[in-house]
Amino acid sequence: MHWAYEIAKRIILTDPDLETYTLASGISPSGTVHMGNFREVVTTHFVAQALKAMGKNVRFIFSWDDYDRLRKIPANIDVAFSEHIGKPYSEVPNPFGEGSWAAHFENEFETSLETFNIHPEFIYQHKEYSSGRYLPSIVRALKKRKEIYDILMEFKTNEPSREERDAFYPATVYCKTCGKDHVHIDLFSEEALTLTYHCRCGVKETEKLDSILLKLNWKVDWAMRWSVEGVKFEPGGRDHSSENGSFAASKVIADRIFDYKAPLYTSYEFITQKGSHKKMSSSSGQVLKAEDLLDVYPPEVVLFLFARHRPESAFHIGLDDDVIKNHAEFARVLTAYQDGSLYDPIMKQVVDLTSSNVTMPMVSFNQIAGLLPLISFRTDLLASILSDQGIAVQSEELEGVCSRVKNWIQKWNPDKEFKVNPDKDVAYFLTLPDDVKRQVQLFRSSIATGADPMHSVYEICRQEDKKKMKSAQKTLFQSIYMLILGKKNGPRLPLLLSAVGKNRFMALLTF
Repeated sequence: MHWAYEIAKRIILTDPDLETYTLASGISPSGTVHMGNFREVVTTHFVAQALKAMGKNVRFIFSWDDYDRLRKIPANIDVAFSEHIGKPYSEVPNPFGEGSWAAHFENEFETSLETFNIHPEFIYQHKEYSSGRYLPSIVRALKKRKEIYDILMEFKTNEPSREERDAFYPATVYCKTCGKDHVHIDLFSEEALTLTYHCRCGVKETEKLDSILLKLNWKVDWAMRWSVEGVKFEPGGRDHSSENGSFAASKVIADRIFDYKAPLYTSYEFITQKGSHKKMSSSSGQVLKAEDLLDVYPPEVVLFLFARHRPESAFHIGLDDDVIKNHAEFARVLTAYQDGSLYDPIMKQVVDLTSSNVTMPMVSFNQIAGLLPLISFRTDLLASILSDQGIAVQSEELEGVCSRVKNWIQKWNPDKEFKVNPDKDVAYFLTLPDDVKRQVQLFRSSIATGADPMHSVYEICRQEDKKKMKSAQKTLFQSIYMLILGKKNGPRLPLLLSAVGKNRFMALLTF
């Protein structure tokens, strides 16, 4: 059983009679939302899909933690924005134009989720806090602040302190004058429901809770939101999932402070970009975005990559030859699914979750990658070449594949830009064994008569010993590609012949 269905089954067993199952995920918009963050939302998405497949009603919420404080400035943003450190993301100006910091990065990611056909209910925490919806929970947390302190100390190695306990408040206040969280809470009145506080900027106030810009601290906030929303499942990154991590503490807070049983939880591993062993981080500014992957993959292939790995399994994403390998693997699995020859039950569920309604492309990414650069990335000429080979491709499909191939080559792999040799490579031809030279000449003669290039190679290399025959075929193919392209591989020979043109093709094989 696929991991998403395993989790869905456990959720149902834990709460078998719920009318609606609420699943949650959330991210702080500290900068560009990257593919490591994407694992957070896509994990919940797959579990939601599995629950729906089991006939359950699902509410999938995604919380933007945009009432968190700005902690540091990402490398790709002007350091002048450091003047806003300490303000909530919702109140920091947009570094790239109009609106707020939070809205910019939220809109960027929400747009990419639309492309993946992922449609959670977005909840913006700055709106929830300012609406007063959380006020009863905030009052409860402040009244039980010493109990919360005791719980938090259970997960720390340092000894508790009476003075620290008496001064502890599980909340952050944003100053209405400077907008920052450089605020110290002096007193909470349980009877009047007021807070007395002072800010580093010089402000000192006593205000009613319902008029204060206040946010519960992370572990308390997480537990509170589970109880308010009725969350039954939420994933979390490895950094939150240790024995003494955020989830362990929040789970106890949910139980003892908010009288709520923590949701079923699964930890997910971090994703790295191939060639880097560092965790992706928005604050670094150097991240792999959804747009980067969508430049080289259709959405269903990206979903396929995530679905086939269990959340607790780390994996890296490469933009080198892995792109060709992943396209080929997806095509193989989808073809088998559609023709009824896919017998692996887990892989069937992977397709159900990601691409059951996807039409198999007529041409492969690999074919186009070898051919398109030879014709200066001209899609119209490619369509003509494919038509000559009896391959009719819808223009929209072809444009999509060609766009991804062009992005993959020009942005990430310029060495893959095949070019036809300007002149015949006499020096290389002279290095070939005599029998291969003879085979090249036979191949050229066969092409001159209009024979099919693939059939010609197979006929020229035909012999009784199958192992020797395959070796001879491989050598001849490589020799032809080297003489035409200067590389040991390329597009299928009929397509290469059409792209290069018969006269030039023949000239490069004439010795």
